[in-house]
Amino acid sequence: MIYPVYLTLSDTDWKNKIEWFNNNLSNCTLCPRECKANRLKNEKGYCRTGKNVIVSSAMPHFGEERVLVGRFGSGTVFFSGCNLRCIFCQNYDISQQLYGKIVTNKELTDIFLYVQSLNCHNLNLVSPTHCIAQIIEALYSAIKKGFKLPIVYNSGGYDSIETLKRLDGIIDIYMPDMKYSDPSLSFKYSDVPNYPEINREASIEMQRQVGDLVIENGIAKHGLLIRHLVLPHSFENSKAVLDFIKERISVNAYINIMDQYHPCYKADEYKELSRGLLSYEYDEVLNYAHKLGFKRIDGLF
Repeated sequence: MIYPVYLTLSDTDWKNKIEWFNNNLSNCTLCPRECKANRLKNEKGYCRTGKNVIVSSAMPHFGEERVLVGRFGSGTVFFSGCNLRCIFCQNYDISQQLYGKIVTNKELTDIFLYVQSLNCHNLNLVSPTHCIAQIIEALYSAIKKGFKLPIVYNSGGYDSIETLKRLDGIIDIYMPDMKYSDPSLSFKYSDVPNYPEINREASIEMQRQVGDLVIENGIAKHGLLIRHLVLPHSFENSKAVLDFIKERISVNAYINIMDQYHPCYKADEYKELSRGLLSYEYDEVLNYAHKLGFKRIDGLF
């Protein structure tokens, strides 16, 4: 297989994809919220992003998964706004308070080329779901100017199947969160009752497109990388997420079981989330992952 995969797309393929995404912006259903805002006229739906996207930062990031970071870092572009309202979000100034600069698609093209000039191993699109139409157009322009980094789609996991299907052949590495298996938790903490259902369908589609993560010389090239943040008092939620990954995704899935939870944003308003994660809570989930047979756990192989 040729990496990045988008290098195999024809100009006609690109133009058809760009046309679909741009048409969608006039009645936006790019994410499962389906707000139907006319973003071309700068109407704003749940994500609060209009015609142009907001970029918070673009830089080599050395705090991502080691298979993304390598020697020169993961080239992260942080998009402001979000289609979730996670009350414990560690980047709430970006996701909820919209910190950043409004940029045109031409400026976004220049940002992508700038990231490549820094010798980063990939272009890591952080929270791209609501910005994907603008991203695709800017990416095509960048490719015409010599851009050739693998694309990482780093999302909260609340993604539309139709949108994902249109991304087939463009994205090399899908990196979704799988936050919840319990809809009562997703509604309470992220304002989205159908998160588990949508997230599972999206993860299956991502796996269909790219398969298990391919790593060459220590660097991820292609495939699915799943993130799961362990929350306090939430053993069963985490275990059910892992059960699903084994049963419907792959026991060879590359998973980052994250232990960095600490109260942020509005988390202290919820007693059960008002403290950090305890070591025994994380160990319980990690041991369960080993029991299920997962071998590719970030940092542990």
